[in-house]
Amino acid sequence: MTNLQDFEARTITGQDQRLADYLGMVVLVVNTASKCGFTPQFAGLEKLYEDLRDQGLVVLGFPCDQFANQEFADDTEIAEFCQLNYGVTFPMFAKVDVNGRGAHPLFTWLRSEAGGVLGDAVKWNFTKFLVDREGRVVGRYAPTVPPEDIEADIRALL
Repeated sequence: MTNLQDFEARTITGQDQRLADYLGMVVLVVNTASKCGFTPQFAGLEKLYEDLRDQGLVVLGFPCDQFANQEFADDTEIAEFCQLNYGVTFPMFAKVDVNGRGAHPLFTWLRSEAGGVLGDAVKWNFTKFLVDREGRVVGRYAPTVPPEDIEADIRALL
């Protein structure tokens, strides 16, 4: 059976990161974009992370430029934007595709585990996937769902 720990991703600073390192934690995986109408959700994601990380939550941000070219071209520029504008301290990863042939395997798996409205494709930036401590997908949230509205579901897993 596949779970989150079966994947690896490149961090925004260029290191390979085994997602097995997050085994035993509740994980919120989010495809992000720096120039999107939902970009202010970075503040809510950071607040969740700050408030709940000591209880076992980690937020993983995956920049994506598949929706109306709303992400910077360079990972360094993305990292600087997120930190300077929203104080992001949760782990950020290198830019990925979330749909199509070039989709990162993590997102192919997340989509297959928690399909959305009208199929499993990620429809826009700031789609969120909630993963339990055993690495199983337990929820998917539309971009319009603000991070604070997920807090109760996260706390139930902590």
